[in-house]
Amino acid sequence: MSFKVCTCFLVFIGFIIFNPQTTLGAQEIPCFFSFGDSLVDNGNNNNLDTTSKANYRPYGIDFPDGPTGRFTNGRTIIDIVAQLLGFNDFIPPFATASGQEIIKGINYGSGGAGIRDETGKHRGDNLSFNKQMLNHRTTISRIASLIGNETSARKHLSKCLYSVMIGSNDYINNYYLPQNYNSSSKYTPDQYAAALIQQYLDQLMTLYNYGARKLVLFGLGPLGCIPTEISMFPTPTCVDSINDAVQLFNDRLKQLVEDLNTRLSQAKLIYINVSSIQFGAPASIGLQIFNQPCCQVSSTTGLCIPGQKPCITRALNLFWDDFHPCETLNLYTAARAYKKLLPWDAYPTDISHLVLES
Repeated sequence: MSFKVCTCFLVFIGFIIFNPQTTLGAQEIPCFFSFGDSLVDNGNNNNLDTTSKANYRPYGIDFPDGPTGRFTNGRTIIDIVAQLLGFNDFIPPFATASGQEIIKGINYGSGGAGIRDETGKHRGDNLSFNKQMLNHRTTISRIASLIGNETSARKHLSKCLYSVMIGSNDYINNYYLPQNYNSSSKYTPDQYAAALIQQYLDQLMTLYNYGARKLVLFGLGPLGCIPTEISMFPTPTCVDSINDAVQLFNDRLKQLVEDLNTRLSQAKLIYINVSSIQFGAPASIGLQIFNQPCCQVSSTTGLCIPGQKPCITRALNLFWDDFHPCETLNLYTAARAYKKLLPWDAYPTDISHLVLES
């Protein structure tokens, strides 16, 4: 039975691999708003004063529109989720979205962004989660102007899906950079996770007060397994201490989802267990190169060197650069977030069931 389930699932994601501009049925929700970091960013950092940008080759080499600001070779997790939800077009970045298109959703993601405002600032400017919510407040006003008034706008927004994928930079571009930030000297890993979750709670309540009712909270992936962290520690595989710290955050985030579902009767929240999904991904989907980036990376930024040819084995590589996964892993993660393969992939349900909630 399990073999049949896995086979069907791989056929399902295989269909999306070879149809990057194809949607899978009718649009399931009227609008989709996404918040996050470089795993989400699709162009919001392009004109910021920062080294955290990806609007050049070889980024986007497998994306229909070429380099757009996405930190991968192809689509992001959010791009693929939008396709699975039936959207005909990718959700536009806040930086360039205009006119009627904002009614269907906005992507606010920003490379380097975190829950904490100072996170990632050693690389230059970014749009922290707090700044992204300020931008969303601007969007609400624009939508109100388009459809009549703020009451109508809030009614519309209550039917939308909201996803948040944030927190990775609070570790790799804050806590684990003691030369730039003092958070590791102020907090133990457990204290830091607690402080992050408390701030995250406040931010989510702001989003709720802006009208968000269906929220997808992505947990953090196994950050101790990304090439940049492996290179700084004497290990050929993963840095267990970093993954252990990340798990403290994820455990608290899952509990937060449970608490808010109890407290907020009008809201539905789900938690996506990214670490669990991605730990089992390489062997199950044929990835063979686990700890080396596909593109040639800069020794100072860990991002792809402009104009250099990437590897030709992109479908076999876990990582695109020193931080970000190739499209294949994004595809696998998005598919299991949308429709869980294992019971612990998503809690208490997955995206496909969340969008059906009244």
